[in-house]
Amino acid sequence: MEQNYDENAVFTLIGEDGKPESFEHILTFMYEDERYMALTPAGSLDAEDPDEDAEVEVVFMHIKKVDGEDALEPVDNEVLGDELFDVMCELLDGEDEEEE
Repeated sequence: MEQNYDENAVFTLIGEDGKPESFEHILTFMYEDERYMALTPAGSLDAEDPDEDAEVEVVFMHIKKVDGEDALEPVDNEVLGDELFDVMCELLDGEDEEEE
């Protein structure tokens, strides 16, 4: 079953140090016939006066099916991460143009 994720969904993931970290959902998209999710640390998009040049950390997760359920696997490949970032930016820019 295909699952859709809310734009404002918050995910709690276990970090490398074993501690839980909260991430906000940015976008779920397809790339090369695979589903990926872009996340950012919770609260990083909530700045009252965001600097447009400020960098926002983005984490990509590969959405895989495990026993019929969605499972998130971190994208550790730097080249793939760069490609996913470019695709995400194109998709988000397209959304901005549609709104105008």
